[in-house]
Amino acid sequence: MKQAVLQLMRASGVFATCRRACRGKILILTYHRFSARPARGALPAAAFGEQLEYLRAHYTIVPLSAVERHLTEGHELPRAPVVITIDDGYDDAYEVAFPLLRRHRAPATLFAATDFVDHKGWLWPDKTRFIVSHTVDSRVSVEVAGRSVDAQLTGADSRLDAADRINAALKRLPDGDKEDALATIASRLRVQLPASAPAGCRPLTWNQAREMVAAGMEIGSHSVTHPILPRLPVDQVARELQQSRGRLEEVLGREVTSFCYPNGDYNTRVRDEAARAGYRVAVTTEAGLNDRSSDPLALRRIHTEHDLTHFIQSTSGFDALKQRLRNTRHSLRSAASAPHIGQSSAPTNTAA
Repeated sequence: MKQAVLQLMRASGVFATCRRACRGKILILTYHRFSARPARGALPAAAFGEQLEYLRAHYTIVPLSAVERHLTEGHELPRAPVVITIDDGYDDAYEVAFPLLRRHRAPATLFAATDFVDHKGWLWPDKTRFIVSHTVDSRVSVEVAGRSVDAQLTGADSRLDAADRINAALKRLPDGDKEDALATIASRLRVQLPASAPAGCRPLTWNQAREMVAAGMEIGSHSVTHPILPRLPVDQVARELQQSRGRLEEVLGREVTSFCYPNGDYNTRVRDEAARAGYRVAVTTEAGLNDRSSDPLALRRIHTEHDLTHFIQSTSGFDALKQRLRNTRHSLRSAASAPHIGQSSAPTNTAA
């Protein structure tokens, strides 16, 4: 939706009306990267602070554990509850987001991939961005998972666009094949991948994680290696879920019951393994709000926007209400076009 239209809708109170209509729902927000200054793919500190002020004014910020107790034990939630979640475990969650969360007294849940924080590897999408950003070539032309990516590299934005296209193709591959494909791409583009995550895509430290927990933040599991779980054998899914939980509990000294599906990908088999591994609440990347009837191991979230007007729209429930209206219209049209009782749906053949 164009900015001018959104501004008009905001000024006229449309989003405020939607927010009030949805205040009995549970809003869970998704954040990933933060930056001190504007940077592509990261939420600037100033924008995050502005969003926290808005949330403080119109919602009650609660920890994810409060939603867990609400859904599994029937504990009451305040009106207009909102949960802040941060995926992956990058150091900017500590350096940029954490001070703002403390300033606004806002609880949040950070989901950490344990091998990433243990410096046993770095996240594969970052490897792609590193390769394409550091090649001296002016063009990238590769084939990944049957998809061709051919792009001119004319500047920082074009390089990130090309990396995003490659990552979209890499998602189709099994995890072991991803690493092989990345090695091939790196060789073709004459880039040496560092053994550990370079500046700009490093994880937070365990000491930082402990400091965050001591200040009231919650830390949940995001698996061990951040794989796409539905593509793994069931025994490997179980290891990813169990070992990451065990590592977090060992380091943090407290029970871990929350999980975030890497890339948001899950199915019934993965959801059931999450339950077997001892998780009581898990979040997806499926867009939407939640209520008392929601599956605690398949909670929907709203992906956050950078500018405040888009943020207000996405958090207000406007999209959910719009989709509900569309579904109602579709049902009414279907009912209107269906044959009435006693009326045949086929034309009567009057021929002799």
